[in-house]
Amino acid sequence: MEQQSDKYAQDGVNISVGDALSREAAEVCRATYDISPCVEVKDFSQGNFRGPRGFRFKNLPKGFWYTGSADGTGTKTMIFAASGSLIDSPSGLVAMTAMDITRYGGLPLALFNILDVSSLGNDVNSKTYHLFQEAMRGLKELAMEHQYVVVDGEIAELGLGVGSDDSNALAKFNWGGVMLGAYHDDKMILGNTLKEGQMVIVFKDCFRDNGISSVRKALAMQYGDEWYNNQQATKAIKDCSTPSAQYDRMFNEANGWFYDPDFTPLINIHLISHLSGGAFKSKFGEDMLAPQGLSAHLSNLFEPPEIMQQCKDWRGMSDEEAYTTWNGGQGALAVVDEVAVQDMLALAAKYNIFAKVAGIITKEKKDGSRVSIKSQFPGGDWIYY
Repeated sequence: MEQQSDKYAQDGVNISVGDALSREAAEVCRATYDISPCVEVKDFSQGNFRGPRGFRFKNLPKGFWYTGSADGTGTKTMIFAASGSLIDSPSGLVAMTAMDITRYGGLPLALFNILDVSSLGNDVNSKTYHLFQEAMRGLKELAMEHQYVVVDGEIAELGLGVGSDDSNALAKFNWGGVMLGAYHDDKMILGNTLKEGQMVIVFKDCFRDNGISSVRKALAMQYGDEWYNNQQATKAIKDCSTPSAQYDRMFNEANGWFYDPDFTPLINIHLISHLSGGAFKSKFGEDMLAPQGLSAHLSNLFEPPEIMQQCKDWRGMSDEEAYTTWNGGQGALAVVDEVAVQDMLALAAKYNIFAKVAGIITKEKKDGSRVSIKSQFPGGDWIYY
């Protein structure tokens, strides 16, 4: 058996190293089992890192619906690997899966994840193994902070099945997952109560996990095809690897999920849009505003982070292309009545999230539905979607 395992390791799958990280991942999961007041976990594994676990939701309003959302980190994994740190790499996994529940008024609660890697390293002392240890530690810290139960996961060594711009990267990986949560008929946020005069609030962020192919191309155009090995690119790579902001618990509280027993919303939110690349035009404008004959006038967006401005210039993008590919410096927007603006801003401050009023919902008299954006890139003009 040992000889067979050696052969398997030679072929690219190191069982002992995989089992070692799986044990650590299982401990990450167990550390979160009691963290949420809304999830009860039953561990039937008898202490083994393998084995069955069950869970159920509790302390939720009567009549709730189960839901789930699947997503992943995309190619931002290459940016994290080039930065030399994977501690923040789970932020996109959680943000992308959770926000697809939160933006419709739901409550994300329990995460299942799949980490596909090219290799975990030759042994548990390798730099590659330590990087993935760091990634697991980052997932634990994020889950504990925001009360997500990481129920279970899978780690797989896939060799050439997982690639990178850098063929010699210490960490080549894809990270995907499914977030499970709850909806309730009385708490859905579907954009069907939008009307003229409501205010649009935006929430600050840098690059999320969309549009990273264009970020990588920008880095290559500025620093060469081997940008990941260019010491002059070190700061830019670090700036591109900022973690995705976590807005979910702020919006969950606003929607009253934490106010048992009546679960009354703290703030009446008419729409949440996850600005994950191209969303001003598509998710906000085409999906929500246009069907109702409404428009939005956004004159006061956040200024894009310096690294986003640089990537735009290095890639040779127009302002419109940049706002279509990236978020322009805000990872989400919410539409509220004018009387609720200060409450929303105060709640954002409670969660250490920068927020501000960006504009207003309008009803165009002549030109039909559109989203008007005053570009906040230097010298920017108006953009119309």
